[in-house]
Amino acid sequence: MGPSLNYQFWRVVVRSLARVAWDLKIFNVERVPATGPVILACNHVSFADPPLVGVGIPRPTHFLARDTLFRNPVFGAWLRSLNSIPVDRDGGGAGGLRAVLGVLERQGMIVLFPEGTRSADGRLQPARPGVGLIALKSGAPVVPVRLFGLHEAWGRHRKLPGPGRVIIKYGHPLRLDAENGRMTGWKGVPTRGRNQWVAERIMEAIQELGPDEEIGQFPSRR
Repeated sequence: MGPSLNYQFWRVVVRSLARVAWDLKIFNVERVPATGPVILACNHVSFADPPLVGVGIPRPTHFLARDTLFRNPVFGAWLRSLNSIPVDRDGGGAGGLRAVLGVLERQGMIVLFPEGTRSADGRLQPARPGVGLIALKSGAPVVPVRLFGLHEAWGRHRKLPGPGRVIIKYGHPLRLDAENGRMTGWKGVPTRGRNQWVAERIMEAIQELGPDEEIGQFPSRR
């Protein structure tokens, strides 16, 4: 199923506004699989992260949003038209897990934040096991994504967005069934620790998406 007209409209609006306000640059979006289930695993620095991760991707992307935002039926319907999924505050309950796995079972794509909460200083935080659990249960490829500059433009220290340059980088998909690569050792990890082990490999891949010559003005935050 393709994106709704409302989703398509707001994707163009958000991308256009970001390009004007923050000189938005997007790199390597061609690495995101064009079909099938996909987890976009991104660092988390601002309220703008979820929509920005999806604006450069042609196919529709799903997002998690606090269930309290859906209490108003009109606003809730609008959020759902943007592929937002209501979950509890932590997003770690059984309902949230079922919703995420449901998107992936329907061959959809969803944005997840391994850190679980926004970084206070823009630096990468330790991964929580939830993204590892979802990757293992779904078997979906995980595309690491890293945002640069958005903490400075609209991090937790700013109530309103400010000027700056924002860059989005997409990494190569991580696959649990790959013959080679960082994810191949998960079967050798004790069952109790597998979720965390996979989550840490995903976080390492995000960390490795450091600046290159095209993004040289941004220091690598670790």
